[in-house]
Amino acid sequence: MAGALTMAPASDGTGGGPLSVAVIGGGPGGLYAAALLKRLDPDRDITVWERNAPDDTFGFGVVLSDETLGGIEHADPAVYAALQADFVRWDDIDIVHRGRRHTSGGHGFAALGRRRLLAVLHTRCQELGVRLHFGTEAPPAVELARTHDLVIAADGVHSLTREAQADGFGPRIEEHRCRYIWLSAPFAFDAFRFEIAETEHGIMQLHGYPYSDSESTVIVEMREEVWQAAGFEGLDEQSSVDRCAKIFAEALGGRPLRGNNSAWTTFRTVVNDRWSHGSTVLIGDAAHTAHFSIGSGTKLAMEDALALAATIQEQPTLPAALAAYEEERRPVVASTQRAALASLRWFEELERYVGQPPKQFAFNLLTRSRRVTHDNLRLRDERFTEAVERDFGCPPGTPPMFTPFRLGPLTLRNRVVVSPMDMYSATDGVPGDFHLVHLGARALGGPGLVMTEMVCVSPQGRITPACAGLWDDEQAAAWRRITDFVHTSAPGTAIGIQLGHSGRKGSTRVMWEGIDEPLPEGNWPLVAASPLPYRPDSQIPHELTEPELAAIREEFAAAARRSADSGFDLLELHCAHGYLLSGFLSPLTNHRTDSYGGDLAGRLRFPLEVLDAVRAQWPDDRPLTVRISATDWAPGGTTGDDAVAIARAFAEHGADAIDVSTGQVVSDERPAYGRSYQTPYADRIRNETGIPVISVGAISSWDDVNSLVLAGRTDLCALARPHLYDPHWTLHAAAEQDYTGPGVAWPAPYRAGSRRPQTGRTDGPKPRLTLN
Repeated sequence: MAGALTMAPASDGTGGGPLSVAVIGGGPGGLYAAALLKRLDPDRDITVWERNAPDDTFGFGVVLSDETLGGIEHADPAVYAALQADFVRWDDIDIVHRGRRHTSGGHGFAALGRRRLLAVLHTRCQELGVRLHFGTEAPPAVELARTHDLVIAADGVHSLTREAQADGFGPRIEEHRCRYIWLSAPFAFDAFRFEIAETEHGIMQLHGYPYSDSESTVIVEMREEVWQAAGFEGLDEQSSVDRCAKIFAEALGGRPLRGNNSAWTTFRTVVNDRWSHGSTVLIGDAAHTAHFSIGSGTKLAMEDALALAATIQEQPTLPAALAAYEEERRPVVASTQRAALASLRWFEELERYVGQPPKQFAFNLLTRSRRVTHDNLRLRDERFTEAVERDFGCPPGTPPMFTPFRLGPLTLRNRVVVSPMDMYSATDGVPGDFHLVHLGARALGGPGLVMTEMVCVSPQGRITPACAGLWDDEQAAAWRRITDFVHTSAPGTAIGIQLGHSGRKGSTRVMWEGIDEPLPEGNWPLVAASPLPYRPDSQIPHELTEPELAAIREEFAAAARRSADSGFDLLELHCAHGYLLSGFLSPLTNHRTDSYGGDLAGRLRFPLEVLDAVRAQWPDDRPLTVRISATDWAPGGTTGDDAVAIARAFAEHGADAIDVSTGQVVSDERPAYGRSYQTPYADRIRNETGIPVISVGAISSWDDVNSLVLAGRTDLCALARPHLYDPHWTLHAAAEQDYTGPGVAWPAPYRAGSRRPQTGRTDGPKPRLTLN
């Protein structure tokens, strides 16, 4: 957020920004923007159009963060003082589920009535000389732009301005799967309350919080199909209100609910490619929305107003100011929207979690957006967090990541996995000293399990000429050297092998010379489910015949035998990332019309045959896992339902766990990157099927590992790049949490380094004298 605003009025259209401003929409964002711009330059001519009457408002309470309030205090102390007098503050969150109430403290909320907020802003605008037109539709933005230097479109989620100039703003709108209604209760909750009702029609939830000493906002939400089954579709407003009050009578203490032109609606996530077009700029819900379950759209709108006013004051021209405004706000809003989508989807899939142990369910709800984490929650409410850990089975003083996990017949001492990472450093498929040092160093670093890169089952199945393999005895002996080192020098760490075949993604350069680029010479023929190149410049693969499929199946079986003889503790079958077996699973890459294509059962046939062949050669006392791409990040590809069905099929054929990755199946994918962005796919598989899962994808901190494991979203966390940055990542995670238990062990030669090194002093003696 921009810093404090200072008075620096300008006499022209530069330096201090535009002199004539039209604001479309008299909500908090539009009013606050008008007040700030007028306060910064009293010579500005500013007009606000609001189609409703001054005392009309929709919704009841508004929650603002301390950060937002601090910005308001610096920018306009008069507004802050007026709001401060009416704020209701509280610290607790109550989660009520299956008759049990769990309370977590230390969160810190502030709220007030929306009507009161608008009244304060109306008064401030009038004091400053802003013209307010109530009950009046604003002229179209294109008309206002002809007579005003700046048009601020604060006309909400259904913005007519945005839609009229869609080519300029590039809006993308997604409607979601729940219905909700805003209501009010005639008493003040003593906490932010989440209550779950499991009805005959399905699951419903209440979100409630106080906004005065005698009133609370209540939002009732449920999936569309539950809403229809419960008969809400045919009810008028009052009947809906009464019905909600009856369903949540215990939470309300038998008190009634009231509406205010309240209607059931679905939440719409609004994203715009651009926030300004010419001299028109979007703020608040017109520009972006974030689900109410993580905060207030009003908060974002008022922060937008602050930033817009500040950048207009700071920049020499209006175009520069609008560009600076978007540059400042877009990353903040994008982060908020990612958190909001995670929260929204958690509530959409609430049925997935209601069977969790009660305290774990409460922890899962509190950490659903990933903004509140295990460590963060421990700081806020240590007693609550320790109670969740006890129920989970953490011994005293043991972080969740250092609790053991039984993966089939193998017990891992902690929940950290060094993810498979291609090193492209083998010669003729033989792993050498580099692999010994690379895997040995990571094993010494304390994880429960360290995985090899994808080890290819044949020369034709390599990705690059430098890929490791396991198709002959020389390679097996080299791998045995590595497993012996791990078992001898890093006891307690298991080592696993990932077997795969490149399919249509083979015969390419090593990563640092051009990832996925074909070799300039020395290419070998490629094979795949269908003759489809990975990229336009890639080699066209040969479509495998049934005899060729049988031969490849035997290559996997032979590699599995060698894997067992080489001393690996775990075997993973690579059915992800567009390689051969993954290419059979995805409808984007499998266009076969025989029994190995078509519907999902047909597409699963060959990968399951390979799994069966591998399982038959792999010892029963060692676990076997399968890595899948749970989505292709492309239209027409693998769906979430497909991923669940694929996981179930692999588990039925002997997989002890599913390693859930995503993408890399087609070159035109569009992943939704972000922190732990692939975890929701593992979460779904785990909590819908009960199959153990390994999560991957931008998990980078021990706090994330603790949070994901304790919430029950995954069983193990696989980290790749963090282990390249720090081979001793797990040991350092233990040291940073002051953990010294059996979940991790420092190798004897390294024990002297098991405490964090001291740093230089950052303080100093206080001055005793001031000399002039």
